[in-house]
This record gives sequence, structure tokens and C-alpha cells, in this order.
Amino acid sequence: MGNIFRNITEIDSDKYFIVKYFLEAKNTLKNAAWNLAVGQSIGNPNDRSVWETDAIFENHSCIILDSETLLESRTKGEVKIAFPIANINLEEDGISQILCHIAGGQVDILEVKQCHILDITLPSHIEAKFRLIPAFGLDGFRKFSGVQNKPFFGGIIKPKVGMSPDVLLEVVKEMVAGGVNFIKEDELLGNPSHCPLDIRVPLISNWLNKNAPNVIYCFCINGDSPYVLERARFVVENGGRGVHINVWSGLGIYRAIRKQNPHLWIHFQKSGDRFFTDPRNPYYIHWPVICKIAGWSGVDSIHAGMIGGYMNQDEKELFQALKVLWNYDIVPALSCGMHAGLIQDINNKLQSKDWLANVGGALHSHPLGTRVGGQAIVEAINR
Repeated sequence: MGNIFRNITEIDSDKYFIVKYFLEAKNTLKNAAWNLAVGQSIGNPNDRSVWETDAIFENHSCIILDSETLLESRTKGEVKIAFPIANINLEEDGISQILCHIAGGQVDILEVKQCHILDITLPSHIEAKFRLIPAFGLDGFRKFSGVQNKPFFGGIIKPKVGMSPDVLLEVVKEMVAGGVNFIKEDELLGNPSHCPLDIRVPLISNWLNKNAPNVIYCFCINGDSPYVLERARFVVENGGRGVHINVWSGLGIYRAIRKQNPHLWIHFQKSGDRFFTDPRNPYYIHWPVICKIAGWSGVDSIHAGMIGGYMNQDEKELFQALKVLWNYDIVPALSCGMHAGLIQDINNKLQSKDWLANVGGALHSHPLGTRVGGQAIVEAINR
């Protein structure tokens, strides 16, 4: 078996994508990295196959980009591992298979006590071909909405579930009158019998196209893969401008929808992501890495997190995520406790107005109703 420990200058970097991990080992960091690198490429790290050839090793084994001696002396720390691009059909296997390679069965074996995925880097020419482009992007949304030099105003439908399509439309009318630029349904509203997509999509889309042509409305189309793709197509065919998909529908689904619908606004909702992005977990993927995956998938907006609300999120992590999102021309939505009193403070902290204030409870619970609640948000944004 050839040498699996190399310097980055000793490999053809155009043939690998590189993952930065933080590992804590049961024994040595060398052993943990070895198990991960071999086990996530050519086979069982402890039992070499009789069918393994030098050519298979050289072309298909992961490479550990750290000093073998240094890793031998440590039990935890950052390790970079290079994954051969030849092992994946990037265009067809996509996000799902990338994750299968970097976060597969060898990351949670006994030899590895903790495994954190901190970054993924594709060769620039590979990323340029693989990355899909948002339908709108920040500048496109500013031109579409007419909003300049200030944050966007987004509204979230409440109550989350239980309304008929007709009542939902009345809520939408009040939100539009209140001044929203963006509306998203809650992630819990998929395709229930009391408010089915086949009724609410044409009903709401027709009204918006006639009365609010500069507002993006994202229909929640969560579901298993074939249904999500069918629902996205149904939205487009019935005049809809946007869809909202929660992370539990699968990280690969965003890219699949973008491929089929180049002009459709895609909103990425993170609700529930802390099950696999919380730094307190022994195994997790750093949230900015998920944001980079969203960037490769061509989403238009993403629930990035929150400042000053009720989310349990480290601000340093959020700022790292925002840097990634802006780099990929994605509109970051801040929500979960958003209200008028937070907006200027967030502007000051971000030193940017390229974000979406997504308001739910504070919008609809205003004593004078949703319309006045929206006007209060607009006033705070315009200060």
C-alpha cells in the first residue's frame, strides 16, 4: 500500500476536494485519520482486500494532508483529508454522494470520539462547473422588489397550519398591504387536506400576479423527493414565483429543483438543522459548510439564523455563515423572534443591509392587526 500521508504539494490538487475536520481520537489522531481516510475511500482500514491494486490505491484512496509524525503525537486536532473526485460523478451523484463520502460510516467508529466537519473546498474550476446560480440573487431581488439601501421585509404566514386557502389569501392580502417584499409559508404547511397545494397555489399566485407583482411568495412544498419535484413544477405551471423547502426534505433536493426550474425562487429553511449542526454534538457539520452547499445548489434565500431572538446560535458562527452566503449571492433571512426593535441593531452589527428581516409572530400579533404590524416593521426598516 502506498503512502497515505502527504503534503498538499505532493498531490494534484485539481483531482481532489479537501475536507477540514476536527477529530478527537480514542488513541492517536493518526489512527483516527487513517481509519477515516481509508474507510471512506478504498475499503476496510483494518483488512486490506486482495483485489486492491497499486493503481486503485493511487487513484482512489483518500490522502491525509498532515504529518504522520505530528498526528502520532496527538489525540485531537484539525486534520485535512483529500478525497479523489474520480470516486464521484459530481453532476449526477451531487450533494448526497459528497456527504456520503465525507460523513459516512467511518466517522462514528470506536476509533473516533468526535468528528466535526469544518469546511469543504472544491478545486476552483470544478466548483465553477458544479455550482448552480440563484434565480434572483441579492441584486436581482433588489431590482425585482424595488428595495434599495435597506434590508428586505419578509413575512411568515401564521398560524402555521389550520387555515383554509380562502382565509390564507386574506392573510396574504393584509401582509401585502403592510408592505412585505417576501412571504413564506411555515415549514409545517406542506400539502394538508385542509389547505391543499392544488387549491392554494393558483389562488394565491393569481391574486399576487395581479395585485402585488413585486412580492415573492414561497409555497411550502416539503415532502419526499418525487413529490417535492412535482410540487415545484406545479408551482411554476400555476404562476408561482417561489418555493420553500425545509432541510428535512434532503440537502440534495435544492440542487435538483434548481436544475429543473432555473427561474424559480428557492428558499432554504434550516428548522431542525441543530440535530446535525450543533457544535455541542460529538458529530456535526459546521453550519457555514451547509451554507456553502446551499451556495452550490443555487438557492436564493436561506434562514441563516438570528441575532437577538430566541434561537440558540453563536453569533460568530452566524457571521461566518453570512460571509459564505454573501459570497454565493444568497439573501440571508434572519428570523425566530424578529421584531421592529431589533432591526437597526442588526444593521449595526452586520455593517450591511443585505439581509431579509423575516417576521412572523410580531407581525401578526400586533394589537391593530397584521397590516399595521407590517407598517411598523417598514417604519423600523426605513429609519
